[in-house]
Amino acid sequence: MRTPHTWTSASSALASAALVPVTLFLAGCARQTAPPPVPAKPAGAVITLNVPLGLPPLPVPGNNPLTRETMALGNKLYFSTALSKDGSISCASCHNPSLGFSDGQPVSTGVGGKKGGRNAPTVINAAYNSLQFWDGRAANLEAQASGPILNPVEMAHTAEGVVAKLSGDPEWKPLFAAAYGSPEVTMDRIAAAIAAFERTVLRGNSKFDRYQYGGDRNALSAAALRGLEIFKDKAKGNCAVCHTIEEKYALFTDNLFHNLGVGLNAEGELTDSGRHQVTEREGDQGAFRTPTLRNITETAPYMHDGSLKTLKEVIDFYVGGGNANPHRDKEIKSLSHLTQRDRTDLVAFLESLTGEGPHKEQK
Repeated sequence: MRTPHTWTSASSALASAALVPVTLFLAGCARQTAPPPVPAKPAGAVITLNVPLGLPPLPVPGNNPLTRETMALGNKLYFSTALSKDGSISCASCHNPSLGFSDGQPVSTGVGGKKGGRNAPTVINAAYNSLQFWDGRAANLEAQASGPILNPVEMAHTAEGVVAKLSGDPEWKPLFAAAYGSPEVTMDRIAAAIAAFERTVLRGNSKFDRYQYGGDRNALSAAALRGLEIFKDKAKGNCAVCHTIEEKYALFTDNLFHNLGVGLNAEGELTDSGRHQVTEREGDQGAFRTPTLRNITETAPYMHDGSLKTLKEVIDFYVGGGNANPHRDKEIKSLSHLTQRDRTDLVAFLESLTGEGPHKEQK
């Protein structure tokens, strides 16, 4: 397993206004049933974050506002191996800042060397996801946060076990007291703090953003400009039909679920039913959440099963119209009309989506 990037301290990370990430765990978890309740409002002063160019205002629930103290606690929890049963992995082990908050593997490795069933999705801009995980089984970041901790394939802990471990370590009590007004450690507080921290993992102000929203006509190369036009053109790439670009911002996801035919076996059968596991609707067979394309160059391999190693492979997959199956999305069609230069230009455009944090706090 890769050694996770370690930030020097929660306070130094937050002082730079959340260059850090968050926890979006090994996507192989079992279906999550009900969202955990959120604790009483944090004790500290509420702050607002200025988001990078190209992103909309940050959605923050009223019952879990951002404070320096909850973000500091969430930052420490994110990088702590205490959340895993044997103390071997942290959230950052599978969502590593130096790897685009992913782990560079087709599927991630949990406690005891167990393998997850899906690729670890990036946590970058996860605050904008309408639903969490590849199959959308968690309604929000609060509901999502405890999943990997309790999943036997990932951190393999229990709620009682992780609460007891943190409660018995004196270094945690001051952080919980600062965040919530008392030193009590609960699973709800753990999940809420992690979710607060996750909302600070933002990336924007890419070359594309500076061109599209910043008025810098020289920000994109000629190849990237051609790639942008192919990306938007319904008669050429038609990529923006799912990876959306709005007038004032771009999330590069429609926050919906689509079947591309990824993961078919030799018999042409789906090996993962995806969204269907949650909704049980027949039309959701093999459908997975549209991932953001921001910082896509950092998060290989691609697709929910990590089966495509490079952006070239991804584009070639779309050129071939995905894999035929009874539930393939109607928008997935052959793009064999794209020339080799068109495909190279698309890669150049995708490379222009690599952005940056930091953003400053607003009182």
